[in-house]
Amino acid sequence: MAKGKLTIRTDRCKGCKLCVSVCPKQILALEEVKVNAKGYHNVYVVDQDACIACGSCGIICPDGVINVYKEEA
Repeated sequence: MAKGKLTIRTDRCKGCKLCVSVCPKQILALEEVKVNAKGYHNVYVVDQDACIACGSCGIICPDGVINVYKEEA
């Protein structure tokens, strides 16, 4: 199965949680304490190794802050 690598532009994230809600592996979460330069709690990857590169998070993100790269195992 393909593994994925996510890159997140945390400086542009508005913390809408859409990506968190669609991730089938539940590897995304919002920062609870830290905020980005715009004052939002941004998303981060909890477990990069569990990513299956489905791309759902990148597709649903309204601000285009998530890129998904597929790495063949």
